[in-house]
Amino acid sequence: MDIIFIHEFKVETLIGIYEWERKVPQTIQLDLEIGIPQNKVYKSDSIGDTIDYGKVVARMQQTLAEQHFSLLERLAEHLAQLIMNEFGAPWVKVSVAKLGLMRGIKRLGVTIERGKK
Repeated sequence: MDIIFIHEFKVETLIGIYEWERKVPQTIQLDLEIGIPQNKVYKSDSIGDTIDYGKVVARMQQTLAEQHFSLLERLAEHLAQLIMNEFGAPWVKVSVAKLGLMRGIKRLGVTIERGKK
């Protein structure tokens, strides 16, 4: 499987179960690995024959600006389904981490994989 990756994508969003987390944006880090549909991109050299990572990033930013998630697990699932359904990825790995949330911990989060690799 060939993979497009987007690593260390940092964005501010409202996420969490505590009252303060619903009011104060937090910086989260996304790491995405997206399976490329096996098609003619390698011969055509056309962005139309692959997944446009610029559009993926813009869509992630839009989602995080519009929606509030309580759990990292739910956010990861939402992003995985969005990438597969809207961009046609056959497989995706999504890692979502909160940064510096707890003393002594640089980041904490969740990683999920969906689809067929």
